[in-house]
Amino acid sequence: MAGMKVKATTVGAVREDVLAFTAGNDIELDRDLVEFDCIGTAAHAVMLAGMPVRPPVLRPADARAAVRALGAILREARAGRFRIRPEDQDCHLAIERTLTERLGETGRRIHTGRSRNDQVATALRLHTKVHVLGAIREAAALAVTLTDFAEAHETVPMAGRTHLQPAMPSSVGLWAAAWAEDLLDDAVLLVNAFELADQCPLGSAASYGVPLPIDREKTARLLGFSRPTHTVLYANHSRGKIESIVLAACAQVMITLSRLAQDLILFSMPEFGYFVLPAEFCTGSSIMPQKRNPDVLELVRSRAARVMGCAGVVQEILRAAPSGYNRDLQDTKEPYLEGVAATRAALRVLDPLIRATKADAPRLAAGFTPDVFATDRALELVAGGMPFRDAYHHVKANLGAVGAGDPVRAARAKKHLGAPGGLDFALLRNRAAGADGLAAAERDEFNGAVSRLLHMRYPPAAGR
Repeated sequence: MAGMKVKATTVGAVREDVLAFTAGNDIELDRDLVEFDCIGTAAHAVMLAGMPVRPPVLRPADARAAVRALGAILREARAGRFRIRPEDQDCHLAIERTLTERLGETGRRIHTGRSRNDQVATALRLHTKVHVLGAIREAAALAVTLTDFAEAHETVPMAGRTHLQPAMPSSVGLWAAAWAEDLLDDAVLLVNAFELADQCPLGSAASYGVPLPIDREKTARLLGFSRPTHTVLYANHSRGKIESIVLAACAQVMITLSRLAQDLILFSMPEFGYFVLPAEFCTGSSIMPQKRNPDVLELVRSRAARVMGCAGVVQEILRAAPSGYNRDLQDTKEPYLEGVAATRAALRVLDPLIRATKADAPRLAAGFTPDVFATDRALELVAGGMPFRDAYHHVKANLGAVGAGDPVRAARAKKHLGAPGGLDFALLRNRAAGADGLAAAERDEFNGAVSRLLHMRYPPAAGR
């Protein structure tokens, strides 16, 4: 395109159309990363000031000034006042530009010994630590809510279904407890993702290290990581890989939530009427005055598909990438941010919805047609000495003779581990408390490390 303008940036002059194409929507996305880049840059500045070289890259006073300025930028970003310009390309160069404007030479020295590669990877890992810990706690909270619902409805009968057809006597307690346990297993995946993310890539530079006596253990410690990644090349290979692992865990959470949502949609239909959804979580129709649509639950289903899609996109971007940094990795940022945010939002919105959902015991009892007791009748014959397969065929040939049973007694009769009459609510609550306690302890450790690094309370406002 003739006459296209060239725009000066921190890293060179670039055609405006090329700048627009390569930057994409990073300016918008990076608003979520500004504070994490400030934290990572603060640790880098402190490390540079302690590096045994003469003349020093940064003096201790310079590092203290940088940390103060970075704390100010963090607060500005939280208040929505920090601006990323198009020529900055991203938040990382915007922060460096701002430090240079405010501190002069210190700002120009701040990038010594690192690349945007390890800078971005560090900011993303810090973001991951905070948000995966948040998701673990939210999953644990929802699991407790489901357990409470299960215990409150432990003896409320509910026909168990396979292939959506009535199958065997069961209970609302078993139904809700199953979703709680499902979610607790998903929380284990989130914990595993956190443990992999809890390694600091800072100091790997452009994948190959730097000829300076940098202290990667120090920056990892300052940032509250459990350890630094080891090989500098893997530190950058893990960009996108960690996001993929986190999204895979989020996808499992969302599969659970989507299936729970589907059950609630089906079982709250007038044809079933097993559950009554809270009106404040339903929307109306612009034309039909009577409608109470389960829009929240429907959107949980669709958001599950989107999170799974985000995980797939990141995997596809990674699978053909050669070693070293490649710009393709920039396009893993948006699906990662979207997927994590959608997962946390779904966990948060379902908790109060479940709390306010009502079970209609008479409608649930009405779902027990005589054939639901067929298996129980066969097992009664077995208890009388008949071989099971003979009992099975006898009942199958005489289904009309199977009378209606007592659904409450039938469910209570199954007393073995995990059956409707053998549910261990304390076990589920203990598992949830363990996940929540782990995440809370890790959060407190991280917040404490950042508070000490920045010499300010972190987070400065109501936390995530």
